[in-house]
Amino acid sequence: MRQMFVDIETTGLEIKKGNRIIEFAAIEMDQRKLTGRKIHFYFNTSAPVEKEALKVHGITNQFLENHPHFYEKMDDIMHFIKNTQIIIHNASFDISFLNNELSLNKNIWGRVENHCKVLDTLLLARKKHPGQRNSLDALCSRYGVNNKNRNLHGALLDSEILSDVYLMMTGGQIDLLLQDVNEDKNFSADKIRERFADKNSQQEFIDLKTLFPNSPEHEKYLSFIDDVSKEKTLWRNFFHEK
Repeated sequence: MRQMFVDIETTGLEIKKGNRIIEFAAIEMDQRKLTGRKIHFYFNTSAPVEKEALKVHGITNQFLENHPHFYEKMDDIMHFIKNTQIIIHNASFDISFLNNELSLNKNIWGRVENHCKVLDTLLLARKKHPGQRNSLDALCSRYGVNNKNRNLHGALLDSEILSDVYLMMTGGQIDLLLQDVNEDKNFSADKIRERFADKNSQQEFIDLKTLFPNSPEHEKYLSFIDDVSKEKTLWRNFFHEK
């Protein structure tokens, strides 16, 4: 199944107060590779952009005046994302706003969930990192994803950043690697993404060093692996059996 990284910006946080979507973006990934296909729209709306929302994304009603209304691009959006898995950070927020827009605009599509599978990376992050901050910015810091150009939130930029974070979060054993090398200036999300996207690549992306730990260090690392894997390591079980 194709996947879509989706993000929106809105005039405020509450649908009940009449807040609306003013920006939508979706970028496509297939077989863990970004295809380059994307859609991105700004929307004109009569709903005023609230001050707190303006601080987040910087999109003004004046800027939106010459852009289309949501209903004018509704079919383009739904045709683009249907029959895919859409990946969203804090999906309940985005999906509720998208369903509200569909309901306000000749609701021929029903609900987004009728046409797509939804994966919430916020819920995924909470499972992987319980008790830690799991905002998109926090995940960028944790996984070494470059978000230096993210002075303000924007649907297209956030979708692209989310694609990097998702690939890092779902990269299997690289999660173990990241715990120790995340501070390495020569180690980046781009290198891991290139490595895993190109199965034929022979490029070495990290200089592995041989370390000889003392017993406490060894036990500490085995305990860490036990915790991450959520089960006893095979070699520990083997030696216990002995």
